[in-house]
Amino acid sequence: MMTSRSNVPPESGTDDARSADTERAETDRKRALETARRNANLALSRDSGTETPSLKLAKKYLSLGGHRRSMIDDNITDVRHWDKDPPEAERFWKERVETLPKDQRKQVEDFLPTINTP
Repeated sequence: MMTSRSNVPPESGTDDARSADTERAETDRKRALETARRNANLALSRDSGTETPSLKLAKKYLSLGGHRRSMIDDNITDVRHWDKDPPEAERFWKERVETLPKDQRKQVEDFLPTINTP
């Protein structure tokens, strides 16, 4: 006997409804993560002739072994720094990124790996 899923949504407040919401939320989270990864990979794989100054600074910092990660929530970017940077990366960040105007610094921070990416 074949069973089929009903096109009728489950009644609100039931275990089936909560399960459907959880599955949908998980699917949405996975889709958002994949989109973020795809966008980051596209940005990082661009030809150096088309890189923005912000992307160049972020890539240089990371190539020096920098460990800062961005956390973006409601379009507010915050940088987290748990592990100590190598001296070259720390110096680069202090001299080349921290000295930028706030809007330009945010652009660099947006290109850092996020706390949600491996």
